[in-house]
Amino acid sequence: MGKFTQDAALEALGWSRFFDDQVADDEADLVPVRIAHIHRARMIGQSAAGPVDLALSANDTVGAYAVGDFVLAEPLGLTVRRRLERASLLSRRMGDGSTQLSGANIDTLLIVTSCNGDFSVPRLERYLAMAHQADIAPVLVLTKADTAEDAGAFVAEASALARDLPVRLVDPRLASARETLAPWFGPGKTVALTGSSGVGKSSLVNTLAAADTGPAQLTGAIRDHDSMGRHTTTARSLHPVAGGGWVLDSPGIRTLHLGEMAEGLDIVFAEITDLASQCRFGNCTHSHEPRCAVLAAVARGEIDPDRFARWRKLHDENLAAEAPRPGRR
Repeated sequence: MGKFTQDAALEALGWSRFFDDQVADDEADLVPVRIAHIHRARMIGQSAAGPVDLALSANDTVGAYAVGDFVLAEPLGLTVRRRLERASLLSRRMGDGSTQLSGANIDTLLIVTSCNGDFSVPRLERYLAMAHQADIAPVLVLTKADTAEDAGAFVAEASALARDLPVRLVDPRLASARETLAPWFGPGKTVALTGSSGVGKSSLVNTLAAADTGPAQLTGAIRDHDSMGRHTTTARSLHPVAGGGWVLDSPGIRTLHLGEMAEGLDIVFAEITDLASQCRFGNCTHSHEPRCAVLAAVARGEIDPDRFARWRKLHDENLAAEAPRPGRR
C-alpha cells in the first residue's frame, strides 16, 4: 500500500505511484507539495490541503527547483526536506552553456505559434526536438487564424513537421479553445505551454484556468509590424484547469539553443533516421560518404532538400554543444 496514493486530492495534483515509491518509511510524516510558483527567492506550492508557502534551508536555493516539482516538506514550517526525482524535465540550454529549468513532471507540451510572421519551421523543429528529448508528448497549437489569408496552409505545413504530430487551430480568448485541447487535460495531468512572446500563451492560460484560482496571467499587445509582443510573462507558474489538470505557463522563448538532444532530433526527423541504417558505413555523417542512403534519397527527391539542410544545421549545432570545452569537466 502506498504512503500517499490513497489521497485523492494529492493525486489530483499529479501524484502517482512513481513519486510514492520514492518516499522512504521514515518520511511518511512529511508533507508532499507540488511547486506552483517560483518568484525570486520565494516558492509557493500546492499540497493536498491547498496552497502553502515553502521555506528553504540555509544551504538551499530556488535555482535547484522547477515549477511542477514534487518536494517533501516538514509538517511545521514547511521547510523543504528534499525534492523527488522527476518523471520529466523541460529545460533549455542558454547561450552561456548554462541550463534553465522550465518545468517538471509534464505530460504534454503545447507549442504555441501564430499564423503570421511568428510561424518559423526551423524554430518549431527545435521545440519538437526539445519535447521529444524530455519524453514529453508535443502538440502544435496555432493561433491568430484571423490574421492569415489561408490558415489551412499553416495547418498543413505544421502537420508535416513530424510524424503523427497533433495540430490544433484555436482562438486562445474563446472557451472553445478549452474544448479543442480537452483531450490532453484531466485530473492529475500537466500540460506546459511554450512558444515565442506575443502568440497568445497567456491568453490561453487564462481561458484554460479554472475560475477563482488566483490572479490571471498578464497579457500584452502584439505589434503589427513584426508580430512581437511588448509585454510578456516573466515568471513560471502552475494553474489548475477547469475540469481537472494543470497548465504551466512560462516566459516566451525567442532563442532555443540545442545541446544533448540527439534522440529528440532523431524522432523529429524520423525519415532521415530510418534511412541511416541503410548507409554503407555505420558512422555515416550523410555529407560525402559513398552509398549514403540519406543523400541518395535527397537526390531522388524523397527527402526535401530544405528539410535535410535544416536537419544538418541542427545536428551539427547539437554536436558542437555536446563537445567538451577546454577547461570544462
